[in-house]
Amino acid sequence: METEDSSSENGLLHRKQALYSSLDSCFVIQKEMYRGQQYSQIYFARLHLMRTLLYSLLPNWKPHIQVCTVIGLEEGKECIIVGTLYKHMKLKPSILEEYSKERSATPLVRPHNFMHPDDHLILEDESGRIKVCGDVLLPSVYVTGVVVALHGKETGTGDFWVEDVMEGGLPHQIERPIKSGEDKYVIFVSGLDIGSSTSNPLKFQLLVDHITGHLGDKKEQSIAAKIVRVIIAGNSVEIPRGLLNGQNLGSKDQFTLFEPIKELDIQLTQIAAGIPVDIMPGPNDPANFSLPQQPLHRCLFPSSSAYNTFRSCPNPHLFQLDDVSLLGTSGQNIDDLEKYSDANDKLEFLERTLRWRHVAPTAPNTLGCYPFTDRDPFFVETCPHVYFVGNQEKYETRLIKGAEGQIVRLICIPRFSETGVAVVLNLRNLDCHALSFGTEFS
Repeated sequence: METEDSSSENGLLHRKQALYSSLDSCFVIQKEMYRGQQYSQIYFARLHLMRTLLYSLLPNWKPHIQVCTVIGLEEGKECIIVGTLYKHMKLKPSILEEYSKERSATPLVRPHNFMHPDDHLILEDESGRIKVCGDVLLPSVYVTGVVVALHGKETGTGDFWVEDVMEGGLPHQIERPIKSGEDKYVIFVSGLDIGSSTSNPLKFQLLVDHITGHLGDKKEQSIAAKIVRVIIAGNSVEIPRGLLNGQNLGSKDQFTLFEPIKELDIQLTQIAAGIPVDIMPGPNDPANFSLPQQPLHRCLFPSSSAYNTFRSCPNPHLFQLDDVSLLGTSGQNIDDLEKYSDANDKLEFLERTLRWRHVAPTAPNTLGCYPFTDRDPFFVETCPHVYFVGNQEKYETRLIKGAEGQIVRLICIPRFSETGVAVVLNLRNLDCHALSFGTEFS
């Protein structure tokens, strides 16, 4: 370890720093106004963005085949159509069905995954929609909201037989300068769930002490001095929902409600006193439910927000550290994909969202999102170097490569309250490893 660079003449360790740039402006809702607009407009914006992109890729894919719309299809004639996929699902929850079943004596069973062998895909553009079939486009892989280019022909039964499919693919990536550089670490942690039965305050305190350099010998402290940022990816607190019944709370209930947030603020203050920290909201945090979730209000953190190293960020979160671009969510987008499609592991879902050029393709169909009218903020314009997602069952990571040489580090961050595991990323070479904290003593 290069301890000389992080120590001064009198033996004190100096923390390394990384140049930080926030790119979250596309996820922040400022001038948008809700005037009763429908969700069709965000689909139109997505289709326009993706169609422009796919059209630019067609000359290198199948330049000799004509492009047409759904309404312009001719039976038996080969062509390419570009549109938004809709997945017809037999088991997809319906509010009308749930309402009608409420009165029945049969208990409602909520399956973990809503897939069924009879599911099928439909392609839709402004002119119309058509059922697609064939062995190339598997319903188990795709979800509603993905925009693709399909090569095939209309059959006698009125379906579109797919012979080949083209997705957006990994977008262009800003090249990282090749230099020797020095080790700089980013700590990712998620699912602290302070206030829940699974949360262990000692584990989190051990993590805080490690980050701030209060654990271990000088070698350990010299490594801790190279931590340049801490990212907290959602579900930091668990508020007792039983108290939120719409009635005024007594002073005792108010204290119970605010206690987890107060405890979180105390811990964040310890971190922010020495290290920059970003906190993102998650599905259980006191933030808006729909994506993009807006930053947690600074008034929740009176002590830690006094430091200029403290940043409350939206979910999704897009930023740059030195020359490394990082994009991440608190997990809702990947958890929703798991309900409506199938994959070998969670990392495959992450890779698909990048190749589809969309962070949350199931929004607004099954994942709540703000009804944007003129843009789709979840469209991935440039390829990140690191793509992380929080609140997962276990730690997983993989490097993927694109056709143009893009390299992306995919990271699944496990729930800290259940696993005691944080994730360490080296900005120099994108190496990644788990950092485990246990409280069992022999």
